[in-house]
Amino acid sequence: MRGGERKAARFLAKAVKPDGTFEGYASLFGAEDLGRDVVMPGAFRKSLLKRGPKGVKLLYQHEPNEVIGIWTGIAEDAEGLFVRGQLLQDVSRAREVLALMRAGAVDGLSIGYHVVKAESDRASGTRRLIEVDLWEISVVTFPMLPQARVRAVKGARPTTREFERWLMRDAGLSRREARTVIHKGFKALTSPRDAGGPGDAALARALRLAARLFNN
Repeated sequence: MRGGERKAARFLAKAVKPDGTFEGYASLFGAEDLGRDVVMPGAFRKSLLKRGPKGVKLLYQHEPNEVIGIWTGIAEDAEGLFVRGQLLQDVSRAREVLALMRAGAVDGLSIGYHVVKAESDRASGTRRLIEVDLWEISVVTFPMLPQARVRAVKGARPTTREFERWLMRDAGLSRREARTVIHKGFKALTSPRDAGGPGDAALARALRLAARLFNN
């Protein structure tokens, strides 16, 4: 993919299915990454219509000779680019990656693409990606978009401890707040006086996305 660009997003690999299937977000709309880029809704639409999931490669660390599986589903939704993948366990590297994912040692998804249309915002210093040509999506080690993670992974539901860690890491809660949500629910966390504050919407959104973990 000469001349292309790459953008990584972290995912939670708490319970990858034994057959190697997993799912998550490879990109989130409206989220500024460490490279000051923001992917806009609809950016992948034309590329997906042209290629479909079978036309996008599933690689390891963006290496063309490290094909480790296939994408069985790639689609834009309200949050971003949601993907479903299948690691091919007849491939030795795929077996290694599966073990790393299940251990949580590798937790990144990264898109490889060409920019078709973009707009720069001089005031903020960001670049809005309006349209991109998606070539591949890789399982990678290091993320560029830390807040974008897999919302659901095929397999067993996460443990209470794993969900507590998710609340602290992804939703930004303290340990006490995370435990309050787990044992008493979201309403017990926010007092009527504080409800509706600027942080509530983001937290509620994160909790709605977390529900995917419990609805596999």
